Amino acid sequence: MEYICLEARTVSEAKQTMSTEERRLLRYKTDRARRRVEFRRQEWFRYKRLGESWRKPRGKHSKQREQQDRRPPIVDAGFRGPVSVRGLHPSGYREILVHTPAELDSIDRTRFAVRIGSDVGSRKREMIETRADELNLKILNRGVK
Repeated sequence: MEYICLEARTVSEAKQTMSTEERRLLRYKTDRARRRVEFRRQEWFRYKRLGESWRKPRGKHSKQREQQDRRPPIVDAGFRGPVSVRGLHPSGYREILVHTPAELDSIDRTRFAVRIGSDVGSRKREMIETRADELNLKILNRGVK
């Protein structure tokens, strides 16, 4: 069975201007992010009203604040990725949020990829996608036709 990538047919591949060291660090970053624990608020499972979003534990007797082995880890600078590839999309491009077709004209296609805003309607989204195809820009959230 043959799988066809829809994105590869619609976007002409732009050569990225990345060094081999940056490529290595990007692979390292995505691999580490895949294995990184999901940081959740202390006792998120116990009370529905808390939610899962991270809050630093500040209690006097908090086991998580004391980083005891049986508790999940707290957010720390050691979990961050390398500085040179921080904020990059896994494809190696920096993301730019776009809302109109006019915003596409000043984008460097070798370093940046386009993400269409969530509040853009279907008609304008189609206009942005056709203009991006003309300029050979990569669209990260292309709509399925």
